[in-house]
Amino acid sequence: MSNYGETVLEIDLKALAHNYAYLRSRLLPETKFLAVVKAFAYGSAVEKIALKLQDLGVDYFAVAYVNEGVTLRDLGITKPILVLHPQPVNFKTIIARCLEPSIYTPNILKQFLEIAKAENQKDYPVHLKFNTGLNRLGFSENDIDFIAATLHGRKELKVSSLFSHLAASEDLKEEKFTICQIERFKGITLKLHSKLDYAPFQHLLNTSGILNYPQAQFHMVRSGIGLYGYGNDARVDSELKPVASLKTIISQIHQLAPKESVGYNRAFVSETSRTIATLPLGHADGIGRQYGNGKTYVQIKGEKAFIVGNVCMDMIMIDITDIDCKEGDEVVVFGPELSAQHFAEKANTISYELLTAISTRVKRVILN
Repeated sequence: MSNYGETVLEIDLKALAHNYAYLRSRLLPETKFLAVVKAFAYGSAVEKIALKLQDLGVDYFAVAYVNEGVTLRDLGITKPILVLHPQPVNFKTIIARCLEPSIYTPNILKQFLEIAKAENQKDYPVHLKFNTGLNRLGFSENDIDFIAATLHGRKELKVSSLFSHLAASEDLKEEKFTICQIERFKGITLKLHSKLDYAPFQHLLNTSGILNYPQAQFHMVRSGIGLYGYGNDARVDSELKPVASLKTIISQIHQLAPKESVGYNRAFVSETSRTIATLPLGHADGIGRQYGNGKTYVQIKGEKAFIVGNVCMDMIMIDITDIDCKEGDEVVVFGPELSAQHFAEKANTISYELLTAISTRVKRVILN
């Protein structure tokens, strides 16, 4: 265990390579792999994660917003980059930086077509997203005739892929719904293929889809959370390795007498004498107030230390009454010893939210 003397987020690139290899092993050899690196690579270190994934051989990248795609290009990413939620104000930047937009409404299609025409583009790659049940973004099946008519005879754009997103692939109680989504997607792609003079490739599966519905891998799959070490299933989590580990130190230890309180609003009042430690991180670092007041714990030398009182902006207090430790000792918030999924569940949230909330003010340390 390394003690950095401050709050750090360790990023283990060897763990990333392990997770990629594991997910790859669940696919057919010919299936392409898209790595989702939005939100600073799920709150880790996109500048290291993306380059490592490119070296490992991923076929595509995906980000949410155009500025994230620009960042990847500036980092030296040369693989195709799918922008999942582009806005018309950024369409010229998309073309200038060779990004590939998800087109998800008739209005977005018309606007991007006009920009492509104004920029003298030919066969510019776009990806058509269809809504098959998530009801978030995407064309409806009823838009197929409009799409075909709009693209007919136009040379500015070429549809690279057709895709959709599963709503509940991690929940096997929703298997019937997921199978319906898969079948609906198949029907949409068949209809659109019949109206185009070429066949775009298809992709539907996210991480949980890769694990639970491999029969629907089509031509490519998309993985985000799985690459970072979480598979939405305890059995799968045991096969994956968390990429990010959040560590900090004990800043101060003090004794609490009976009936004394800790922190803002006196949210914790001790019934007995307790030993309390203060840590240098808080909700400004991504550990929100929902984790306070005994809902979850950190680890010191492998022992549990529960958070007491309200989480402050820059500090957290923990109960170390029965732990042999001292000021300056290392504290593990989450990592291989205490998974982000477990930490998050204690506060009724998910690993995605916890990981992506870690502030950029937390120092990143790259391993391997």
